[in-house]
Amino acid sequence: ARGQDGLWDADSDGSDGGDAAPDGYSHLSAYERKRLKNITENAKFFAALKLHESAARLEQLTTKRRSYVTKRAKPKKVEDEPARRRSRRLLRVEPLDIPLLETFAQPAAEEYPQVPVGPLPMVPEDQAENSKWTEALLGTWMRISELKAECADRGTPDIKRYQESLSSMVLSEENIRKVVKARVCSMAIHPSESTILVAAGDKLGHIGLWNVSCRTEEGHHMFIPHSFQVNCMHFSPCNPAHLLSLSNDTLRCGDVTRAVFDEICRSEESFSCFDFLEEHACSALVSHWGGVVAVVDTRTPGASAELSADIGFGRTRTVHVHPVNKHYFLAAGLLDVCVFDVRYLKAKGNKPLSSLPGHTKSVASAYFSPVTGSRVVTVCADDKLRVYDTTSLSPTAKLLSSIRHNNNTGRWLTRFRAIWDPKQEHCFLVGSMAQPRQIQVFQDTGKLLHSFCNVDCLASVCSINVVHPSQNILVGGNSSGRLHVFK
Repeated sequence: ARGQDGLWDADSDGSDGGDAAPDGYSHLSAYERKRLKNITENAKFFAALKLHESAARLEQLTTKRRSYVTKRAKPKKVEDEPARRRSRRLLRVEPLDIPLLETFAQPAAEEYPQVPVGPLPMVPEDQAENSKWTEALLGTWMRISELKAECADRGTPDIKRYQESLSSMVLSEENIRKVVKARVCSMAIHPSESTILVAAGDKLGHIGLWNVSCRTEEGHHMFIPHSFQVNCMHFSPCNPAHLLSLSNDTLRCGDVTRAVFDEICRSEESFSCFDFLEEHACSALVSHWGGVVAVVDTRTPGASAELSADIGFGRTRTVHVHPVNKHYFLAAGLLDVCVFDVRYLKAKGNKPLSSLPGHTKSVASAYFSPVTGSRVVTVCADDKLRVYDTTSLSPTAKLLSSIRHNNNTGRWLTRFRAIWDPKQEHCFLVGSMAQPRQIQVFQDTGKLLHSFCNVDCLASVCSINVVHPSQNILVGGNSSGRLHVFK
């Protein structure tokens, strides 16, 4: 046997210890045969552990795993995108009756220049001072103002006869005309019983006069006495030859006898509404958007207010003087509607005589009933028309009726104002968002009495309306400056 020199590694008894050479390996030495045996046993042992299969499975999991990273889409080139179509409302362009243009540029500063301070000649836009058409219109205004209207019976007719008179009033194409350029913000109707003369003020400060009785284009003209929207207009109750108009910065009186727009009052604070304090119209109550009310003497043009009082409102939209007790006036603010006494007004700390509660959103208008002032109708953004009892002027007025009404006119329509019919103490009119377009008449109980509509002629919302004081005549103005006359 071989020793430590590696030649032999057998047992001492001379046996091979089971290391017999396999078939085909008999020529190998004992050492080489044992080496092959060890290799074979090791291979069997590793095969029992299945290490190769585990390694292959691990390699498959690590090297062939899919990537779930999402690729960001490349933005489209600007020139590849089609032009987006946008409405006039989104482009903030006034809905005028003009063809659509490719670009909607805002009016240039020189297109609507600021109206100068002081008196202005009563000359229509784009016309000469001695135009025959202008002279004819102003002459008609002067002539009908000299005629004294007969004292109309201001008693309240019964509802049945009143409904019949409303049903007899119709709208025809010849009684529709565009009088101002932009949306109508205020209107006034001359009290003449012989001629229908309507004045309309728009958002741009224009005032349009329309002689409805004249069937030609000569019957209406437009003037520019203001730089901002005309919030309120009234013919003087004692002299209808005077047309008073209130803009954000000025209160003017259009005197047809002198063919001039006089400046009565000017303020840096924005005006919102006004009403006469007496029948002779020598003084007026003017409200500011900031909440202040002021007493103005109409006989002192260009002067400041005689009295300025803070009534505690964050904003004052409308003021209205009581038809009988002229020292009482109604003011409508953001959420507050209150009655005050002008005799006790002071600079600050004014307390109302009566409050009309219940409004949960901003109030658009509030007016006394025309004969006795025993009712007040309000328009609120919470989509309700409310009628209150103001007979006794208690600290809290009683709510008589609450009418569900869509008052969501949006920013492109003038807000609704519910106005009383001067010929009917218990009925008022208001515009409507309903289809077909209409002007609704309600009783103070909340009952709908009549709807003025004409599918062929009335296709827009008439936010501002005015009723003749003695005749069955209704005029509605829309957002494009068009007037509709029902008679």
